[in-house]
Amino acid sequence: MALQATARARLRVLLIVAVGIATLAIIFWALGRRSSSLPATANGHRDEPTSPVVASTPAAAASLSPTPETSATATPITTTTASPAQTPGSPNAADTPANSLSKDATLAGSFIGTLKLIIPVVGVRPDQLLDTFTASRSEGRVHDAIDIPAPAGTSVVAVADGQIIKLFQSERGGTTIYQSSPDKKLMFYYAHLQRYADGLVAGKFVRQGEVIAYVGDTGNAGTGNFHLHFSISVVADPQRYWEGTNINPYPLLRK
Repeated sequence: MALQATARARLRVLLIVAVGIATLAIIFWALGRRSSSLPATANGHRDEPTSPVVASTPAAAASLSPTPETSATATPITTTTASPAQTPGSPNAADTPANSLSKDATLAGSFIGTLKLIIPVVGVRPDQLLDTFTASRSEGRVHDAIDIPAPAGTSVVAVADGQIIKLFQSERGGTTIYQSSPDKKLMFYYAHLQRYADGLVAGKFVRQGEVIAYVGDTGNAGTGNFHLHFSISVVADPQRYWEGTNINPYPLLRK
C-alpha cells in the first residue's frame, strides 16, 4: 500500500511539471507571434527604403536627376567680358596715347639737352609748370602727363616740328591731337582742347610754335577746369602711335 501511494504522488508531480512546461511553451509561442507582427525599427521607420530608388522610365529618371539649380555639386558658370582694345578709334580710349608698355619716367633724362621743346601753351613760363606726371587718377590710373592751366581759348602751339598723325575725339581726352616728331620716335599728345586751329588736318606737317588748337575743358577735364593735358611717349612702332612708353614732359619743358 505504501508503494502505491508513493507512485501516485510521483505521477501527480510529473503531471504538474508537464502542465507547467506546456503552459510555458504556449506563452513563449504567443509572445513570438506578437513580436513578428510589430514594425521593423531599422532607421526608425519600417517603410523607409535603405537603397536608392531606381526609376523604371526615362521620365522618372529625369525627375530624379538633380538639375543645375538644385544640385549641391553644380558649379556655377561665370563669364568674363574682355575689355575692348584701347585704340584711338575706340570711344573708350584713355587720355594718354601710351598705355600698353611699361612706363619709365627716367627716360626723360636721356632727352634733356638733345630734345629742344617749347611750352605748348602761349604765355606760360617754365616756372609756372607743375609736375603732375605721377599723380593718381580715377580707376587706379597714373596721370603719365602734365596739366598746364590756362584761360579758355588760349593758343596751343606745337612743341616741336612734326606731323599731325590724328585728330581724335576721346571720351576722356575730349578734343585731342596726336603729333609725331620728325623721326617718328616720339608722340606728342594734346588733350581737353576747345577746338582745332583753322586748317589743321591729319597729315599736315607743323612747325614748332605754330598754333594747332586752343585750351578747353572737353572730355573728363570738368566744366570750367581749363587746361592742356600734354604727354610725350616713345613709340616702338609708328603704325601703333597710341602705344609706347610715357616719359615725363616736365623736365624737358623746364629746360
